[in-house]
Amino acid sequence: MAKPILQKKPSICWRLCISAAASLVILIPILTLADPWLRFSSRIESKGPTFYDDPETVYTTDKAESEWDEKRDEWLKVHPQFSKSENRVFVITGSQPSPCSNPSGDHLLLRFFKNKVDYCRIHSYGILYNNAFLQPEMRSYWAKIPVIRAAMVAHPEAEWLFWVDSDAIFTDMEFAVPLERYKDHNLVVHGWPDMIYEKKSWVSLNAGVFLIRNCGWSMEFLEAWGGMGPKSPRFKRWGEMQRATLKDKMFPDSDDQSALVYLMLKGKRRWRERIYVENEYALHGYWIGIVGRFEELGRREGRRRRHAEVDVEVAVKERRPFVTHFTGCQPCSGEHNPAYEGDSCRVGMERALNFADNQVLTNYGFVHPDLGNASLVTPLPFY
Repeated sequence: MAKPILQKKPSICWRLCISAAASLVILIPILTLADPWLRFSSRIESKGPTFYDDPETVYTTDKAESEWDEKRDEWLKVHPQFSKSENRVFVITGSQPSPCSNPSGDHLLLRFFKNKVDYCRIHSYGILYNNAFLQPEMRSYWAKIPVIRAAMVAHPEAEWLFWVDSDAIFTDMEFAVPLERYKDHNLVVHGWPDMIYEKKSWVSLNAGVFLIRNCGWSMEFLEAWGGMGPKSPRFKRWGEMQRATLKDKMFPDSDDQSALVYLMLKGKRRWRERIYVENEYALHGYWIGIVGRFEELGRREGRRRRHAEVDVEVAVKERRPFVTHFTGCQPCSGEHNPAYEGDSCRVGMERALNFADNQVLTNYGFVHPDLGNASLVTPLPFY
């Protein structure tokens, strides 16, 4: 069974990322070198048999992976260099296997990916970029389920898998995910409990950015979640059941977000008991209310730092959004929600990317003075 290998040279990943070799590339891993665990290769010599030697082990969601916690614990014992750690995180993202129809789409996706690589390098996270349909039926927003499942099996040393849609940008490069907060939970989504459990709304949470723990619970949950996708013979029926439960869902097909809300409402009790609904920071920040505030957010951040303000409530209110998510915009195709006027998506993405990039460039003495122009940089003054 082929094992994904983490490469040490980012240049290899850039070439793979922008190539059209979808039939050859399944998972493209990138390394940050700050932490030795990221230099892991699944070809490392094993001191004994592990689940990798079991012909019944599969990467896809075709069959359940039983006793995953026990198998993973045993693997970690055999490989003591990867002692169990709550802080081992892999960011997972990806795009479609074919070139973008939008002339600037591939360049935009590359910049979105660079943003994620920068964030992972700063925080010593691993990152996986996928551009293939691991299960042909599971396309579009459903494609994430088999990718996450494959990453869990391929990287038992990772404690958390952090899915981030291709159209989402880290806009607070310093923010560290408060993993300690989730020690008793296995799935973290951005949402609002009252909208989930009282209003029963399909937009009560966002399924485009979330953390999921690498554990048996998650394996079972992914089976249940993915089982409501297009590979299910009950796919049409799942859509009908979602519409009957979520009164504001207007389209007939079962989608990943509605399925997640449905499982929290109608699924097993142990599902919702282990799901943390986060809204104290922008795990998913809706771009419309964010992109016009970047300059003011930057000025406020600068004032707080100059005056060494420690008011936690003010700091939380005025801090940069962790993730800015361009829901309704499609950078690859150039299409967007008809409610968004003109080129607002493209302008907003440019501003968000440059705002985030400034937080990286300042470490090298440069800055984008105009958030609308990525090609213009000026040196920072030295005091």
